[in-house]
Amino acid sequence: RHCTDIICCVIFIVVILGYIALGIVAWVHGDPRKVIYPTDSYGQFCGQKDTLNENKTILFYFNILKCASPVVLINLQCPTTQLCVSKCPDRFATYIDVQASYRYKPDQWNYFRQFCKPGFNNPRKSVAQVLRDEDCPSMIIPSRPFLKRCFPDFSTKNGVLTVANQTTFKDGRGKTRNVTDLREAANGINNVLDARSVGMKIFEDYAISWYWILIGLFIAMIVSLLFLVLLRFTAGVLFWIFIFGVIGIIGYGIWHCYWEYDHLKGIPGSDLTVYDIGFQTDFRVYLQLRQTWLAFMIILCVVEVIIILMLIFLRNRIRIAIALLKEGSRAIGYIMSTLFYPIVTFMLIAICISYWAVTAVFLATSGEPVYKVMANQTLCKYANLTCDPETFNTTNVTKLCPGAQCTFAFYGGESLYHRYIFIFQLANAFVFLWLVNFAIALGQCTLAGAFASYYWASRKPADIPLWPLFSSFGRAIRYHTGSLAFGALILAIVQLIRVILEYLDHKLKGTQNSFTRFLLCCLKCCFWCLEKFLKFINRNAYIMIAIYGKNFCTSAKEAFFLLMRNVVRVAVLDKVTDFLLFLGKILVAGGVGVLAFFFFTQRIPVFAQEAPTLNYYWVPLLTVIIGSYLVAHGFFSVYAMCVDTLFLCFCEDLERNDGSTAKPYFMSASLHRILGKKELSPKKA
Repeated sequence: RHCTDIICCVIFIVVILGYIALGIVAWVHGDPRKVIYPTDSYGQFCGQKDTLNENKTILFYFNILKCASPVVLINLQCPTTQLCVSKCPDRFATYIDVQASYRYKPDQWNYFRQFCKPGFNNPRKSVAQVLRDEDCPSMIIPSRPFLKRCFPDFSTKNGVLTVANQTTFKDGRGKTRNVTDLREAANGINNVLDARSVGMKIFEDYAISWYWILIGLFIAMIVSLLFLVLLRFTAGVLFWIFIFGVIGIIGYGIWHCYWEYDHLKGIPGSDLTVYDIGFQTDFRVYLQLRQTWLAFMIILCVVEVIIILMLIFLRNRIRIAIALLKEGSRAIGYIMSTLFYPIVTFMLIAICISYWAVTAVFLATSGEPVYKVMANQTLCKYANLTCDPETFNTTNVTKLCPGAQCTFAFYGGESLYHRYIFIFQLANAFVFLWLVNFAIALGQCTLAGAFASYYWASRKPADIPLWPLFSSFGRAIRYHTGSLAFGALILAIVQLIRVILEYLDHKLKGTQNSFTRFLLCCLKCCFWCLEKFLKFINRNAYIMIAIYGKNFCTSAKEAFFLLMRNVVRVAVLDKVTDFLLFLGKILVAGGVGVLAFFFFTQRIPVFAQEAPTLNYYWVPLLTVIIGSYLVAHGFFSVYAMCVDTLFLCFCEDLERNDGSTAKPYFMSASLHRILGKKELSPKKA
């Protein structure tokens, strides 16, 4: 063993160090409070400790009618003054009415004043000037906090939309308006609030049933393990039962088509052709034609003949595939620790995702507050230009664009760092993809090394190393980090291109240029196929790296040509393995899901008293089913890697050895018997 792809290893280490430096820089400049806390029109956080807004955790909008939708509100792009308040309004009131009665109803003024700009306490100022300078809102309406923002407190009464049981309100500008005018400004809030109520019930269900969910997942783990162990005895039986079942079903289909064809004989109109009746939206019309059933019968006969011929000519290769599946089950039985390695891969990927997400948030929240002119008039030439809130009222903008406001827009800056934040985000995404692919590659190479040590052991299990999994992991890290990083780099580049293409497709979705959309669609399809091909090549290259310790390019080339020399065996083994593992996943998820259904619906008399009372029984049920499928997928991914490794070792064994005393085979006795004497001569398989 020697170190491979050293240059790529050095680059990989430098990139990781640079990624750490990028994270540190982002953490220095970023401030996640900008995501957690709402920000008022002055760029100050609502609810931030040790500030004037410490007890003001909710954002209030002076005139919510100016906001088009909740999306605009959440993005802080609503052209109205936004203020931090301690609580939302609980009543209808207008500034005109409150100002007119402040002398003899000071309580109303004191209540209304908390929704005015801080420090404003001049009820003698004219209404026109107050509304022009937006010192106070023209009206307040009963609201409730949602997403730490005040939204109208909608409700329905006898099918009519109301706010505080009222259908109309005064807007503070001399007009009486219907509460339906608020609907556009707070579109969809009721649905979201209902979803929040459902979310609370789901959370309660999880809090009650989490213990039983874990028991269900533990049962799924035991069933998955038993399925893998029993495959050495049942792989052939399951496969042949499925094959003969398919042949029988197709045979029945042929008979049924012939029966329908013969039954329609002599019926008027049944001898017409499909061409005669043309295209019909009711497809049942075609079932009244003899020609339709004749075509079905011919197609099914062709499929039946193809399957039978494939079984005749590929019977030996199918037997080899089944023998390799049984051998894989036997190998896992000797190296049980491999079944739990996916936990390591999961933890590495979880660390990568967490680091990427945190860095992305800090990058997105880097910079100082940027203020822009928000104008009601669409023709205002100052709209969306940057401004200074301290000097804004002394400029001509308010005169040329009445009602314009200098409000907080986003966080940014003009420094070198802020100008290249988008590039840093791309780099963050690229290195994230590289690290995730490296974690997957490390897992594949580690498992391949462990299972290869099983295959090439002369006496099984006596010659298997003491700790094959840990030894393989150490070899992969010590000698082949560069090769694994090289393969992961190629895949990360293709995946980043796919992400960019998806972004462009999303941006150009509304365009009318058909050629551009067609070109993007073709590129997306091509890069999807390229990614699938590279994953297949990388997987087998890592196996060759684990076996021989060569660099990535050499291993990929040798793996590719070895597979091409055994392309039929590859296809047969791949399909047989996919079928059995898919059957296993359905068996585990379905079996545990049925058991969970009967338990959570209290249909098992023995456990009826133990079953928790739930709002939605489907919440833990779906969790158990999906979790069981993922658990089975984790176990079976190890098994699939085992079978792929044993297959490449088997092909290498056939090419390098001839079964003689000088060059004995390392394959098991069952594979020996399947090959027979004819294939014990040195030749390519």
